[in-house]
Amino acid sequence: MTKILHSNTIITPKNIIKNGTIIVSDEGRITFIGETSHAPKVDGQTIDLKDRIISPGFIDIHVHGGYGVAFGMDDLAEGLSKYSNWVVTSGVTGFLCTITGPNASAIFKTIDDYVPLFEKGVPGAQALGLHIEGPFLNPEKKGAFNPTWLRSPDLSEAQNYLKLGKGWVKQMTLAPELPHAAEVASHLRNAGVATALGHSNTDYETATSALEGDFTHVTHTFNAQSNFSHRAPGVMGAVMASQKITGELIGDGVHVHPGAMKILFRCLGCERISLITDAIPGAGLADGEYNLIGQHVKVLNGKATLDDGTIAGSTAQLNQCVNNMQQWTEASLAEAVQMASLIPARVIGLENEIGSLEVGKLANLIVIDEEVNVYMTMVRGNIVLNNI
Repeated sequence: MTKILHSNTIITPKNIIKNGTIIVSDEGRITFIGETSHAPKVDGQTIDLKDRIISPGFIDIHVHGGYGVAFGMDDLAEGLSKYSNWVVTSGVTGFLCTITGPNASAIFKTIDDYVPLFEKGVPGAQALGLHIEGPFLNPEKKGAFNPTWLRSPDLSEAQNYLKLGKGWVKQMTLAPELPHAAEVASHLRNAGVATALGHSNTDYETATSALEGDFTHVTHTFNAQSNFSHRAPGVMGAVMASQKITGELIGDGVHVHPGAMKILFRCLGCERISLITDAIPGAGLADGEYNLIGQHVKVLNGKATLDDGTIAGSTAQLNQCVNNMQQWTEASLAEAVQMASLIPARVIGLENEIGSLEVGKLANLIVIDEEVNVYMTMVRGNIVLNNI
């Protein structure tokens, strides 16, 4: 059934429409968006949202799981469905499953097992594909990764990832200073994969060269990468001095200090930051013990760490990160929304279908308030959460 949504405020996110209407077709696409006075008369279900805000749905391109689900582990179909239904409560309408494995064979199997599930589809938020974080990471900046799972880049292995992935591998993280990293990065970029610099201990010069070459994105900026100093700017200096790359930001206030978030916003702006959660299976659940990428993780007071105190992913939810961005930096609500919708869609090459509210795009949208509490979520024109 056609749906007609009225709201006092619509964030597209490029523009803010006051006293607006969105019309969604039976096929789940937007057929009109604009001022209510200009909306065509159509029959359908009318929803008056009054003072609530309509926004594009959020897209999390770096998440390991949540609500007890660990991507790549246990029953993949059951886990994907459970996560998809849960994550809409935080306004997420699309996500990448971040995966890795102890060896190439394990990663091959995980990719192969996920593809038919993606092709079939899931009931809640869209499963948009895979982000392979590792195994081509620098052990010096391993973060929470099991060091025995890490190794130098291998072109043949990467080619097999893409072959098995059948177009569902959307992003891959690797360290540019490792042997053969440039060769792998070139192949990934030519295949249309977002090639992300991450878990790197390289210097400013190497990082700059990579970011001016085939690396187009940066994984969880500030975290697990060489830091900035005035005599050795490192990866962070290369990121902040860059002209075109996009960078992820875990906006939970645990991984990155609000002051550093403000600095990154001033350097990259809302056009080049992609908010992520990097969430683990414990997100959305009580404190406890969880398994993540081959490591034992404890969550205490919402903070996830290894036994040695190393931060191990987050328990953040993306609507919280959006609200933090507008509260702690100079970003407006519309700009913070853009960093969780249009920018991640652009990173993974899906901005023509999702990420903003425009005629012809999928009706992946949410209804929020000024604090980014989520009241309704729509995916492909279907209402999958309704707390209006």
